[in-house]
Amino acid sequence: MRSLTLKLTLAFLLVGLIGSLLVALIVGLRTRSEVDLFLSVRDRTILLNALRSYYQTNGGWQGVEQLLERTAPLDFYSRNLVLADANGVVVYSQHRPFRPGRRLNRGAMARAESLRADGEIIGYFFFVGPSPLPLRTDPRWAAEAELLQRLATATVLSAIGATVVALVVGVVLARTLTRPIRELTAATRAMAQGRLDQRVTVRSHDEIGELAQAFNQMSADLGRAIQARRQMTADLAHDLRTPLSILRGYTEGLQEGRISGTPAIYQIMHAEVEHLQRLIDDLRLLSLADAGALSLNRRAVDPRALLERAALAHMVQAERQGLTIRVDASDSLPAVLVDTDRMAQVLNNLVSNALRHTKEGEIVLSAHEADHGRIIIEVRDTGSGIAPEDLPYIFDRFYRADPSRTRESGQGAGLGLAIAKAIVEAHGGSISATSNVGVGTTFTITLPTAPAQEGAAASRMASATARRTA
Repeated sequence: MRSLTLKLTLAFLLVGLIGSLLVALIVGLRTRSEVDLFLSVRDRTILLNALRSYYQTNGGWQGVEQLLERTAPLDFYSRNLVLADANGVVVYSQHRPFRPGRRLNRGAMARAESLRADGEIIGYFFFVGPSPLPLRTDPRWAAEAELLQRLATATVLSAIGATVVALVVGVVLARTLTRPIRELTAATRAMAQGRLDQRVTVRSHDEIGELAQAFNQMSADLGRAIQARRQMTADLAHDLRTPLSILRGYTEGLQEGRISGTPAIYQIMHAEVEHLQRLIDDLRLLSLADAGALSLNRRAVDPRALLERAALAHMVQAERQGLTIRVDASDSLPAVLVDTDRMAQVLNNLVSNALRHTKEGEIVLSAHEADHGRIIIEVRDTGSGIAPEDLPYIFDRFYRADPSRTRESGQGAGLGLAIAKAIVEAHGGSISATSNVGVGTTFTITLPTAPAQEGAAASRMASATARRTA
């Protein structure tokens, strides 16, 4: 039995069948018991009224056995009857322990009920053994027995009808519950065959609906990842092919004697080799970051010192472009525990991008303390900004806002921001960007502060350096 629909259908059917049978059994037994009790109470009343009337008519109990044994239906109930007079002497009984003429003992008197006429006790009576069930033993109650039979038939038919309804409802519910599962199974098999653009319809908001939403999200993420991998492979092949083509052209020309070696040619070839080396180093750094094996030589550093180092490195270029670089950070900020070379690489990349896309205005490197032991570092420019449709993807590898741009137009391989993100996250921080086209862009780096002891040592070192500089 491998079908979930069949299993659920049988489960619903079994529950409905058991419920119907239990209801039919309980109702049948209870109905018979209540009818028997009703008839017993009714005929007992008839018996006692007949005894009371006999006593009043005859002035005593002489000959009462003829009344009880020859009158229907009194003869049926008199089989278990024990009747005694007002003094407790048995006047009628068919059981040996209570023969007529014998006085009832205390135990019998305690269980006996008094029989009264005109407010006076005229005798005592009780029944020996279980109360008789007339419907099971006497044909004179055939009408009542037939009523019970009809009730039992109706109960059975109701149970069968309830079972059929349970089967129909079970089939509908089972198919409803298993339909999204079948769709998920089909979509999963299609994905396993390479068709990654699979989506399933979300039909509910329960656990199965959440599973369908998670599947759709997984399919979308996987599709984007596959597309990004293909794009990355194409971009990597392009970035490798360009310098290799240049090197091949020059080496073939030198080998065939079509061109002669000059310092300018050798410089071009060396630049292309350096470009290949940088590309390989960047890819290796990203692979180490992905594997969590990026080595970091951390030490406590004053955030202002990091920003001043980055500003000084680009001061000349900024002045050549007519731009201003300034640092906005307090000297009393807590230290951050970072690899200074790696973090300088991040800041240099951000400042270089700001210089490339800023024609006028300024570039501000700021830092301030945030809650929960965090330092916020910002690199803000007044440049051309980033289009909203490009902003979510700027940290993707090999991503270029304008695909037609190449490194010849001043743009690298598209790995700078991806590397910056990998380095920042390796430090336990995060990096994000906000931008307005024509207004400027702000890159925000969040880093954890250094432990108190290491932070104090960094502050003392910074103070000593400032005194020596002064």
